[in-house]
Amino acid sequence: MKKKILLCTIIVSCFMLTGCFKKGEKEIVKDFAKKVENNKGYHLTGDLEIVNNEETYRYTVDVSSSNNEKIRVSLKNKTNNHEQIILRNDEGVYV
Repeated sequence: MKKKILLCTIIVSCFMLTGCFKKGEKEIVKDFAKKVENNKGYHLTGDLEIVNNEETYRYTVDVSSSNNEKIRVSLKNKTNNHEQIILRNDEGVYV
């Protein structure tokens, strides 16, 4: 019986402690904005589907960026593995 009461007390106190230290919406948005501003680069991957009349094209997209000046975009066709790379650096944009 004492173990059950102790266990219930521990669980209730854990819920109360985690609820007391919760950040509000404004603090979370502010922290996220700081992280985005201090970001030096990013890497994204995803799937792209293009529907043209009755044909559907599927691509795997891979995007990398550093300091928002140099960008690399890779588009890879899923059906025939044809890959196209777009580069942007200090000299210009290359396909």
